[in-house]
Amino acid sequence: MEKFIVSARKYRPATFASVVGQNHITSTLKNAIERGQLAHAYLFCGPRGVGKTTCARIFAKAINCQHPVGAEACDKCDSCLLFNENRSLNIHELDAASNNSVEDIRQLIEQVRVLPQIGQYSVFIIDEVHMLSSAAFNAFLKTLEEPPKHAIFILATTEKHKIIPTILSRCQIYDFNRIRVEDAVGYLRYIAQSEGVEADDESLNLIAQKADGGMRDALSMFDKAVSFCGTKLEYHAVAATLNVLDYETYFRFTELLLRGDYVNALLEYDAVLSKGFSGQIFMSGLNQHFRDLLVAKGPAISLIEYTGSLLEKYRQQAAVCEPAFLFGAISLLTEADSKLRTSSSQRLLVELTLMKISTLGEKKNNELTAPIEAKYNLPDLNEPRQQVVVPTQPQVAATPQPVVEQEIKQPTVAPAPTPQPISEQVPTVEKIEPQKVEITPTPVVEVKPKSSVILGGSITSLLEKVSNESEVDGKSVKITIDPASEAKMSQVKERIVAQMCKERPRFVSAFEQIEFEGNVVKLAVPSEALRDELIEMRYEILTSIAAIAGVKGSLDMKIDVKEMDFKLKPIKLEDRVEHIRKVTPEFDYMQKAFDIDVE
Repeated sequence: MEKFIVSARKYRPATFASVVGQNHITSTLKNAIERGQLAHAYLFCGPRGVGKTTCARIFAKAINCQHPVGAEACDKCDSCLLFNENRSLNIHELDAASNNSVEDIRQLIEQVRVLPQIGQYSVFIIDEVHMLSSAAFNAFLKTLEEPPKHAIFILATTEKHKIIPTILSRCQIYDFNRIRVEDAVGYLRYIAQSEGVEADDESLNLIAQKADGGMRDALSMFDKAVSFCGTKLEYHAVAATLNVLDYETYFRFTELLLRGDYVNALLEYDAVLSKGFSGQIFMSGLNQHFRDLLVAKGPAISLIEYTGSLLEKYRQQAAVCEPAFLFGAISLLTEADSKLRTSSSQRLLVELTLMKISTLGEKKNNELTAPIEAKYNLPDLNEPRQQVVVPTQPQVAATPQPVVEQEIKQPTVAPAPTPQPISEQVPTVEKIEPQKVEITPTPVVEVKPKSSVILGGSITSLLEKVSNESEVDGKSVKITIDPASEAKMSQVKERIVAQMCKERPRFVSAFEQIEFEGNVVKLAVPSEALRDELIEMRYEILTSIAAIAGVKGSLDMKIDVKEMDFKLKPIKLEDRVEHIRKVTPEFDYMQKAFDIDVE
């Protein structure tokens, strides 16, 4: 009986071209060999079973080949033949997991001094280099930085973060990627054909998914499946051998949940538990299945790492699943997964989640039943957002002017009364719905009046004398001023102050001393910085005031800087303490008597 050799060793790549899924690494190494630009130290890092040690051996074989074919070894010279028979004296492999002391590194340094017998280079491959002790690393530094011309070091590790920076700085670092599912499936198919094994796409996809990016793990699982199934790999038998939930389970669950059939879904879940799978594994797989269905609905289908008929199954089921259903299911499963570890009844939590998802499917398919009000309200992604149109107040006839339209939301502010003679206006406290107000506040544009100073007369007469024409960027524009601006704003002053203080509490001191003169809103602040901030927000402030007061013309703002007495409580801690002392003279006595810490 011929001795069996596992696939991971029998089909281990012997050339750069046969390395799976690491083209960015092999291309760089081949170019370095062809151009003669070889470094003295390399660091290969990445997950397990992705080809780090394999690439190190191929590289060592190629640089010592006596008759290379481009960057590949010829496999005919003495150096290549000795390498193939594992008798090469130019390649030295060291397992740092079991040789991690300073004494082991000293022996390695003694070996480095020996010249190669055949070929140009002595290659030292140190596997699991992160296992070296700190003293061993330090003893290795000098030799690694300045080795003899014939010595090349190749370090391999799965945990690059454990290697000290002084070692990293002396090496060329190559990061190996996890092998993609489609690459692993292609290599498994090649091995199956070479071994005379018949395997379907679903079986190979399942093995590649379970390997999680490691080719060595995938080959080990392939050997295990062949041992169980023989020369024909069937999907269900492979799933049972690897002890994983097959794809058909998740497809059936999706069909049941789409129909809202939670009873059969619970029975299926009971069957899953009877096979020995935990609720966490099931929920994780189902969540991943819904994610794959979601990305399979459009051009993002390339994000699914499946091939052949299995990919077509995902495309077909994704066509009957609404995005809202998938979004809701993923949200529910993610929320339940975070609670699963701390739940006292994990099975009940999973079953409750399945019932919630089934209600999403029931609401989608049952058009005769009114939608059930639930906590999880999902948006309809296919319908455009509807814009709410609200009636506007009657517009006052005015000279044509540039209009700035902005929607002002005032949920708690009462509307201004319809413009009428000042003597007949009566304060109102009626509630107002959000409305659109058309105003042209002065701060919207830089307006250059013809005359910057107006002297003499009352404010009313001055407003009447203001020219309706001003210049904006060299062009003449017409500005309309509401003659009743001052009266309208004064009438609703309390509402203006309350709304402004609510929206901008930082400027409470300014709004509490607000005054109106014609169409000018006058404010006072204690510092230049606050004045600058108010100037930056003057458009929004004037727009809000115009909406509350019902002003139909332009407004302006004047801000003075002066010392003020604050009526509100100070914000800083030290200011609060000082304020309490002023208001309550007994505070110092109480602080000492009860040992109060104001901090």
